[in-house]
Amino acid sequence: MEKVTIDDVETETNPMDVHTIRRPVSKALGFTDFAMNYFELEPGESFSGGLHTHHDQEEVFYVQEGTATFDVRESADDETETITVGAGDVIRFAPGEFQHGYNDDDAEETVAGFAFGAPDSQHDWDQIESLQYCRECEAETGHGLELTADGDFRMTCSECGNSFVVG
Repeated sequence: MEKVTIDDVETETNPMDVHTIRRPVSKALGFTDFAMNYFELEPGESFSGGLHTHHDQEEVFYVQEGTATFDVRESADDETETITVGAGDVIRFAPGEFQHGYNDDDAEETVAGFAFGAPDSQHDWDQIESLQYCRECEAETGHGLELTADGDFRMTCSECGNSFVVG
C-alpha cells in the first residue's frame, strides 16, 4: 500500500513551460499500469504543449475545479472542435484522437484536475504525434516527438523530416 498527499508530490513541469503546476502522482507512488498527473492551470496555461495524440495510450481528464477548454480532432485531417469541460466533468480520448486542453487566457479562475493515461504509467515518446506548422512543408503536419538529453522536445515532421527543438 502506498499513500501520498497531492501537495507533497514534487512539481515537474513540461519542457515547453506551458504550466506551472504538474504533480506526477503515478511517479510518486510507483504506478506501473496507468499514469496519473495532477494539474493546476492558471489562465493561459495548458496540460500539454499543443494539439497531439498518443497512439499507444488513451487519456482521461477529470476537471475538479474551474472550466477547461479542449481543442479536439478525431484525426489529423479533421476540423478542430472546441469542447468545454466544467468542474465535475470527465472527458476521454481514445488512442489516435488529437486533443489540447487548456485554461482560456481570459478565464477568471484556476483549473484544477487530473490527467489519467493507460496502459502503462508513462507513454512512449515515439508513440506521440503533435500537429505543428512545418516551415519546409508550409503546412500543418504531424510531427514525431523525442525528448532530448537537455530535457527539450525535438519535433520531426512526418512528411519531410525537418526537425526543430522546443524547450
